[in-house]
Parts: sequence; structure tokens; C-alpha cells
Amino acid sequence: MVDMNIMDIPVRKVHTLIVGSGAAGLNAAVQLHSRGITDILIVTEGLNMGTSINTGSDKQTYYKSAMCGSDLDSPVTMAANYYNPGGMHGDLALVEATVSSRAFLNLVNLGVKFPTDTYGQFVGYKTDHDPSRRGSSVGPYTSRDMCRSLIAEVKRRNIPVLEKMDVVSLLTSENGQEKRVLGAMALDSSGTLTAFSAGNVVFAVGGPGGLYKTSVYPAVHTGGIGMALRAGATAQGLPESQYGLASVKFRWNVSGTYMQVVPGFVSTESDGKSGKREFLLEHFTGRISRFHSMVFLKGYQWPFDTKKIPDGSSIIDILVYRETVVKGRRVFLEFRKNPSGFNIGNLDEEARDYLEKSGAIQSTPIERLRHMNPGAINLYKDHNIDITEEMLEIAVCAQHNNGGLAGNHWWESVNIRGLFPVGEVNGSHGVARPGGSALNAGQVGGFRLAEYIAEASAAGRGGAPADKAFTRALLRESEDIQVFLGRCRKATRSWKSVRAEIQTRMTRYGAHIRSVEGLKVAVIEARKQMAALGAQGCRVSTPREAVHALKNRQLCLAHRVYLEAALFQLESGVGSRGSAMVQDAEDTVPEEPSFREKVLETVLDEGEVKNRWVNRRPVPKSNLWFETAWAGFRDGDIYRLP
Repeated sequence: MVDMNIMDIPVRKVHTLIVGSGAAGLNAAVQLHSRGITDILIVTEGLNMGTSINTGSDKQTYYKSAMCGSDLDSPVTMAANYYNPGGMHGDLALVEATVSSRAFLNLVNLGVKFPTDTYGQFVGYKTDHDPSRRGSSVGPYTSRDMCRSLIAEVKRRNIPVLEKMDVVSLLTSENGQEKRVLGAMALDSSGTLTAFSAGNVVFAVGGPGGLYKTSVYPAVHTGGIGMALRAGATAQGLPESQYGLASVKFRWNVSGTYMQVVPGFVSTESDGKSGKREFLLEHFTGRISRFHSMVFLKGYQWPFDTKKIPDGSSIIDILVYRETVVKGRRVFLEFRKNPSGFNIGNLDEEARDYLEKSGAIQSTPIERLRHMNPGAINLYKDHNIDITEEMLEIAVCAQHNNGGLAGNHWWESVNIRGLFPVGEVNGSHGVARPGGSALNAGQVGGFRLAEYIAEASAAGRGGAPADKAFTRALLRESEDIQVFLGRCRKATRSWKSVRAEIQTRMTRYGAHIRSVEGLKVAVIEARKQMAALGAQGCRVSTPREAVHALKNRQLCLAHRVYLEAALFQLESGVGSRGSAMVQDAEDTVPEEPSFREKVLETVLDEGEVKNRWVNRRPVPKSNLWFETAWAGFRDGDIYRLP
């Protein structure tokens, strides 16, 4: 257990610290090293932890500019697909579009086997919100293959990695109006605190996986945005997230062929056995064939989308939510037999043609799945679930946060110098995003921050922080941690109970179905829980439990901030949009489109959550005359922020 004098805390100095080892953090390390920044260190719970290496989907997509056939594309055209749904800054959209090819080809060069035709063209397909066949994939584990290739490159370059270390706090200081990062503190598996002094911190901690009870984030991934919020980092777009149907025993999106074979939807009592019924039939009375066609469409339209209700495929997500969260029942997919009334010949033309052209006209969903995608069956068998012998439990789950920390177009925090949020923790996306763009954004961010840090280093900026400032921050944070853990040693409530309360509240009030009244209740409860946790802690008896206690503290803060941001958004009159449906006492609240032109910024200031709307920045129009652009590049003008 942590109980030491500040003089006993070992301090390691490094030019740039990378927190996290997912695809985004690994690539940031590789790009920094390739630009001559070799005094770097990756600190991580483990190279095999986190979302990137432990998750996927039916055909996990990487979104990049079109690279095959006669498809026409350009950075500005691609940026428009990011920008048009609303809530996203145009300069970030342009950067993610411009650098996509460079980031994609870097992965290819590192050995990720994205498919080509015999002439070397990188073939693509259309993904969500994408008109131009920009999607590519190496199969269900695209991000895992990315991580494996990047880990190999990290090892080849001898970039140091410290595993089994949980970063629990960011160290910052303020010099006048400017706040700057100074490093971080971590707790190892033995309960020993270690401090890191760094002029730059690449914050690659992933999305807020630990916030939700029903979640596609792997169980080993918690997220760490609460640490940055606690340090005062500005966030943006926090209420904009993505949700969809996923299995819960083994966390996996049931998209693609899992839905296209049209399984049955069965609900039961909490024991998983009694009271079985095909609950969707109650909603689609007299429209059985339409219901079956909507199940098929969930394969293409996996994310919950307010535009696809009440007469679209997202009505299925709502009915599953009501069955599980409101009624407290459990929902399963039944692949062993057809849903009641199923007949391929009665499906809508799109569904019928797809199955017939695919040769998937077998008599049961499991036979159709075995024909089209046998790997989908084996994937669950690899995780001790045999869908040929048992039903598959599902729920509507949190999958991705489009919002996160606010960074500029070089991926530096807008209000904490030297802090570079990258990957899902960077809130670059708005209301909706093209499928696969998250993988692209994480890779693009690594290129951008590495270039910026290297330029600053060459100019003599961004080195180790001043010793006095670092020592003051270390003293403040170490005392705070030890006081909190001291309370935890006397606490009676378990850390699991505390976390379950956070997760249940977020799934009930802060997921894809929201209301002003519900969020008001949730915010009050979240504030009370945060105060109680700060005053009483949660029970700790081992070093590992100390880590969980500190994670609970940042998760509790994060869920309060997220809920307050969502409430502010609803009270502003935004209405239903993206993956969040808003209800009032009478009906669904429609979207107010004018808010697409704005971005919601959120910051924790002296214990209070402050929200404000800012006008989104348009897609920039650069001076592309070569001689002028070349001069600006030579003179370093491109690194000066507007």
C-alpha cells in the first residue's frame, strides 16, 4: 500500500512520456523516434491491454482516402464527409483527411496486410456516412493487427516500455494564465508510486470504457480521461457517443452477418431461462416481414441512429433497451431456429437479393451464418460461447466516444501546453463519423504531434520542466493520493460496488436514450457519489485494489462531467441527434439543426463543471500556390497557431 515520504518516490526524467500502448500511443512513439526524439518512454498497464488490441467487429474498418479504380477523392472532399454531420471543427476534419493516406501506407509498410488487387490497388468499400468506398479492413481484428505491427516496430527501435504501471495522476503547473504539463504519477503492481518528469505527455488512454454497465469496450480497458479533466483540460463534444447492439459475456459488436442472417430476438426473466418470448413481435404486429428486414439492415446500420427511428432499423435498439434497462429482463439472439413467421421470400428486396446472391438461403440463421461467415461462429467458440448450442446474450452497448479532450490541429491540448491527447481520448469527431475513422484519427494524431514536438525540440522548447515546479506538483499530488488511499483503508464500501453505481447510472441516464428530467436526477446523484467517494474512499486491502480505487476516483469525476455536459446540451435545446435520442414527457424531442454549427466545450474549473457553445471552425482554405506554401514550410510558419 502507498505510504511514503515524497523523498522516497523515485523520479524518472524523460523528454516525452507516452501514457498508453494502444494503436495511437504506439504510433506516436514510433513517429517521435523516427523524427529524432529518442528520449521517450511508454508507460502502460500492459502491451496486451486496452481496446485496440482486444476488440474488433465483423469487418473492423480503417477509413482512408480512396485508392482504387476511378474513384475521385481529395482532402477537401474527404474532410466534408467528416465535417457535414455537424459538431466538428473543420481544421481537424481537413488534417484527418489529408494525412490519412500517409498514416495508412505507414501501416502497410509495417506489415499490416490491407488487401490489394493484382495491380496493387488498395480496394475499398463504403462504410457508415461514406459515399466513396474509403473503407478497408484486414478482417475482424484490424486494430489488433495494427498493434502487433507497431509493437514489433517499437521493439525494433528499442523504444523503452514500462508495463504493469497504472498512471493515476497528471502533474501540471500554472505560470500566469498558461497551464503546462509537467509529467505524471503511476502506481505499480506492488503499490509503489513512481513519478515521471516530462516536458511533453502524449495522453493515449483510450475512450471512457469504464463508465458504462453495458459496453463493447473490453473489460480490461477502463480509460483515463478523468485524470485530464481533473487537471483542468478542456474537453469538447462529450455527449456525442456511439452505441449499438453487442454481446455482453464476450464483448463484441453483433453487426454485419450476425444480423444479416436474421436471427431471432428472445427475452427472458433475469434467470436467463424462464418467461421466454419474442418481444419484437409485439411491436411489429401485422408487419412480420418488415421486422425481419429491419433485423437484416442492422448488419449495415449497426450504430444506433436517431435518423433511423421510428420506422427504421434503430427501433430495434430502443426495444432491446426497454426490455433490458426499463423492464430488467435479458435479451438473447437465437441462431438455431428462425424467428416466428420468417420467410426469405417475404423480405424486402434489398435483404432478399443479398441473401439469394450470397447463396444464404439455408433453413436456419446458424446455417446461413456458417455459409457466409464461418469465422463468426468460431470467434465465439474461441471465447467459450457456442452459438450452435446456446443463445447469445446481447444489450445496447457503449462503443465509442466521438468527443473527448479538445486538441488543436497539432493534437496539443487547447489549454494545457505539452499535453497531447491522441486516439479516442481526443474528441476530434462531432455528431457522426464515417465508420473506421477512429482508427485513422489515432494514427494521424501520432504523425501530427510527433512533427510538432520535434520542431519545438529543435527550437529549444518542450524540454524537461523546471525542478521547482515539478517538485511542487509532485508534493501536491502525492499527498492527495496518500490521503485518499488512507481513507480507503478505513472504508467499508467495496470498489466494485462504487464502480457498479457509476456504470449503472451512465447506462440508465447517459447512454443512447436521454431526458432532461433523468439527467437532472443523474447529475445530483453523481455529485453526491463523488463527494462521498472523496470523503470516505472505497475499501482497499491490496495494491491492486488501490489501483482500482484511484480509477474509481477519476471515473466518478468523469461520469459527473459527462452527465453535466449532456444535461447542458439538452437544456440548450439540441434535441435528438447522432446516437442519442432525447425524450420528454410526451414524445421524442426532434433535433434543432442550428447546433450542428457549434461545438460544446466543457471544463472543470475550481470544482465546477462549466459548459459553453463555440462556433465550429470551418474547413480551412489554404494558399496552395507552391512557392508561397514552400516558403511558409521553410520558415516554420506552419507550426504557428492562428
